[in-house]
Amino acid sequence: MMNTPVENEGVAKSSIRSYLTLRMRDYGILLALIIIIAFFQIMTNGVLLRPVNITNLFLQNSYVTIMALGMLMIIVAGHIDLSVGSIVGFIGALAAVMMVQWGVPVIPTFIVCILAGMLIGAWQGYWVAYWKIPAFIVTLAGMLVFRGLTLWLLDGQSVGPFPGGFQLLSTGFIPDIFGVGRPNMTALAAGVVAAAAIIWLAVRGRQRNKAYGVEDEPLSFFIARNAIVAAVLIFVAWKLASFRGLPNVLITMAVLTVIYAFITEKTTFGRRVYAIGGNLKAAQLSGINTRRLTFLTFVNMGMLAGLAGLVFAARLNIATPGAGNGFELDVIAAVFIGGASMSGGVGKIVGAVVGAFIMGILNNGMSILGIGIDYQQVIKGLVLLAAVFFDVYNKNKA
Repeated sequence: MMNTPVENEGVAKSSIRSYLTLRMRDYGILLALIIIIAFFQIMTNGVLLRPVNITNLFLQNSYVTIMALGMLMIIVAGHIDLSVGSIVGFIGALAAVMMVQWGVPVIPTFIVCILAGMLIGAWQGYWVAYWKIPAFIVTLAGMLVFRGLTLWLLDGQSVGPFPGGFQLLSTGFIPDIFGVGRPNMTALAAGVVAAAAIIWLAVRGRQRNKAYGVEDEPLSFFIARNAIVAAVLIFVAWKLASFRGLPNVLITMAVLTVIYAFITEKTTFGRRVYAIGGNLKAAQLSGINTRRLTFLTFVNMGMLAGLAGLVFAARLNIATPGAGNGFELDVIAAVFIGGASMSGGVGKIVGAVVGAFIMGILNNGMSILGIGIDYQQVIKGLVLLAAVFFDVYNKNKA
């Protein structure tokens, strides 16, 4: 028996409602980002989205975004890392001592610092994975140890400035290969290409899901979501093109985001990380080497924290004993705001990146408005609490 038009409309509405309920986490974070941007754009009289401020947003938020990629995998695996801020400070101090005091060239220093970050991650991952010491305790100890080692390395003083080649890691820009100057056509072309690539991949993925009979999002939502993403990319590219073009650090963030999205969504390693966070016992019984995976997630986190330390030091052009203080809070908050579950097994790389930018826009917008650091901390704490409450509420509701 065929359904009437009214019945078909009711089924369609029910389908959309159920889809939104299941994907509330994903759509909620994007909606929150849009609302926050609109709010600060109005309250700052348009300052937020000026080309120079958008560039500053990328520069100021780069190290948080880089570390959020690794922290997502740590949290998805069911752990936490409180030491990342101290590692940032320690690696920056190590780079300063090597380049400024010892005269070591930039590239060898970069390699040594990244390896040092990986060794720190391996050291902490060893205790968590093979001795079953809670990650909270291990990384809390690491936070204290590497904060102390930073003070020791710098002898309690600031060290700098860095060589010009090293500063380009954070403050450099991609030259305009078309030679136009302003607007920077390279930046604009990159935005258009990125938007086209995202739409092409989305259409391809939807066709593949349809071929395998996998239920996909309603067509109207699919079109609207991808149109918004493409429009935002082109808009940001135009803003950057009208200033100095693409910052080097933006390219770094984009490449890392693509790589880690592929790892978490398309590789066996990524799927196994989600498995151990979702149900550790089941993962062990299925033959997954959970200890090795846990160990590698901490090595990865150490590597990204080391890179973030280099980026932050290059931006400041100086290494200070207090560098990295409180960074772990912004990174952890970004991951939870981006939709990760505190119980593990849930979270996406794109969500972590969006969460990092929400934290960055909050910091930037409140600073433009002249809101004191005391109120900024209160507001960010409430935002984090709201994100965790949302996760718990949805879990209990399910």
